[in-house]
Amino acid sequence: MSGYSNKPYIIGITGGSGSGKTTFIKELRKRFPEKELCILSQDDYYKPRELQMPDPKGIRNFDLPDSIDSIRLEKDVMRLCKGEVVRKEEYTFNNPRKTPRILEFTPAPTLVLEGLFVFYIESIFNKLDLKVFIHAKENLKVIRRIKRDQIERNYPLEDVLYRYQHHVLPAYEKHIYPFMEKSDIVINNNESFDRGLEVLEGFIHTKVRETTVKPGKEKVEF
Repeated sequence: MSGYSNKPYIIGITGGSGSGKTTFIKELRKRFPEKELCILSQDDYYKPRELQMPDPKGIRNFDLPDSIDSIRLEKDVMRLCKGEVVRKEEYTFNNPRKTPRILEFTPAPTLVLEGLFVFYIESIFNKLDLKVFIHAKENLKVIRRIKRDQIERNYPLEDVLYRYQHHVLPAYEKHIYPFMEKSDIVINNNESFDRGLEVLEGFIHTKVRETTVKPGKEKVEF
C-alpha cells in the first residue's frame, strides 16, 4: 500500500479515436512526477479478443463500451482512491511484435482516467470531479487513426478504413460525442492542444495537494 491515502481529485479525459488523447496524455505525464499525478488508461482494460462482439461480417468490434472490462476498471479506480498500488498487464492491441509489460499505478493527489468510454460508463462518470473532452475534425481523426494503426498496431489499411466506417464513427456518434455538452473543458485539437494543456496543467498544480473537492467551473473552450 502506498503512503498516499487521501481521496484524489479525479479528472476524466475523453474524445474520439484520433482526436489526440494519447499524445495529450503523454505531454501531461511529462509535466508531473508520479507522486503528484497518476494516469489510468481505459486502453489497458480491453477484454480478450475472443470476447469482443463480432459485427455482421464477423469482424470483432473493439469500439463498443462492452469491449472494456469496466468492472475491473472501476475496481482499480477504487483501489487507487483507497491508497493501494495497482498492477496490470499492458494491453498490446493484438500486436505480435510487442511484448506486454507489467504496468504499475501508484496513488497520487490527482488521478486522470483516460479513454473513449470513461464518460459513457456511468459508474466512472459519476466519480469524475473534472471532465475534459478533446475534439478534432473528422478528416483529421481519420488520418491520425490510419497512421497510428498501420505503424503502431500493424493493421492493414483496408482493415483500418473498414473499422473506422463501421465501428469507430458509429461508436463516436452514439457513445462519445453526446458527452461533449456535459464536459467542463473542451479542447480543440485541430492544429494544437498547447493552450488547453497549459490550462489543465495549471489547474492540476492548484489541486495537487488539496484533499477536498470544490465545485467545478463553467465550461471553457479552446
